[in-house]
Amino acid sequence: MSAPTDGVVRALTVPGPRVAPAVADALLPTRSFDVACRRVLEYLQQTVPLGGWAVTRVVDDRQILLTAVGTGYDLPPGTSLPFTESMCHTMIEGTTPRIAPDVREVPQYAEMAAAAPIDISAYVGTPIVSGDGRLFGTVCGYDPSPQPAALRDQLPLLDLLSGLLSAVLDADLSATAASRELERARREAETDALTGLLNRRGWDRFVEQEEDRFRRFGDTAGVVVLDLDNLKTVNDVQGHDAGDEYIRRAATALAATVRRDDVLARLGGDEFGIIAVGAAPEEAAELVGRAEKALAGAGVSGSFGHAPYSIVTGFPGAWKAADDAMYEQKRRRRAGLSRTPS
Repeated sequence: MSAPTDGVVRALTVPGPRVAPAVADALLPTRSFDVACRRVLEYLQQTVPLGGWAVTRVVDDRQILLTAVGTGYDLPPGTSLPFTESMCHTMIEGTTPRIAPDVREVPQYAEMAAAAPIDISAYVGTPIVSGDGRLFGTVCGYDPSPQPAALRDQLPLLDLLSGLLSAVLDADLSATAASRELERARREAETDALTGLLNRRGWDRFVEQEEDRFRRFGDTAGVVVLDLDNLKTVNDVQGHDAGDEYIRRAATALAATVRRDDVLARLGGDEFGIIAVGAAPEEAAELVGRAEKALAGAGVSGSFGHAPYSIVTGFPGAWKAADDAMYEQKRRRRAGLSRTPS
C-alpha cells in the first residue's frame, strides 16, 4: 500500500510548469475589494463604454462614490449624494429597470435626470449585496447621450460582475474582521499604564492600518478629541497622585460610554481620542453628549471636538477638524468664564 501512496505524494509535490509573471498577475484572483472594483469597472468601460462607470457605497441614506472610470463626468472618490434622489434608489426598490438606454422613456428616471447635477441620458445599475442579504452599494453606469436598445443585452454580464464583487466583498470583510480581532489582542501590549486604555503608539498603529480599510469600503466613522480641564490645577493644589486619579476617573467614564468596536486611547497628558467606528455625524454628537454627562458624573470636566471621517481627507483631516473644534469649544468656555461677574 505504501508504493501507491508514495506515488500520489510525489505527484502532489512535484511542481508543474511555471506561469509567466505577467500572466499570473492578470489571472490570480484578488481578495481586495477596491482592486476588484477597479478591475470590474475597467472591464466594463472597455466592453460597454459609457461616459462613466462607478462603484458606490450606500450608508445612512447617502450614496458615496468609492471608485469610478470614464471621461464623461468629473466625480472624484468621496462624492456623496442623497440616496433617495438617485436612480440607483428606485432601481434597488424595483420600481425602475436596471438598464435604461434612454432615461426619457422611464418617467421616474426622466424626472431624476432633470434634477440631477450631471447630464444623464442613459443609465445602468445593479446592486452589490453582502452575504447576509443587505445592500452594500451599487455598480452603475451613466452616459450623457441615449444609447442603443441593445444596451439591455448587457444585463447578464452586469449581474455576473456584481455577483463577483459581492463575493470579493464578503471575503475581504471576513478577512478584515479577523484581522481586527487579532489587533484587539495586540492592543494589550499597547496600553497606557495609568488608565489601561490604548496608548499613543497603539492609536497611531490602528489609524495607519485602518486608513486603507476605511477608504476601501467607504466606511463611516467619527473622530472625537477630548482635552481635560483643570488637570494642572489639581496637580498643583492636591498633588500628582490626585492628578493621576483625576485622569483615571476620566478614563473610566469614557470607557463606559464608548461601544465595543470604538477605539479609545489616552494620547498623553490630559488628551484622549476616540474613533467611533461606523458612526454617522449625529451619532458621534450623541456619543460626545453621553461622554460629557459621564465625565460630569465622575467629577471631571473637559473640552470636546468631533468631526466625520472622509475618504477624501482621511483620518488626519478628521483629526485636525476635531482638534480645531475642541480648541474652539475651550476658547468659548474660557471667554464665557472671563465674562462671568464675580
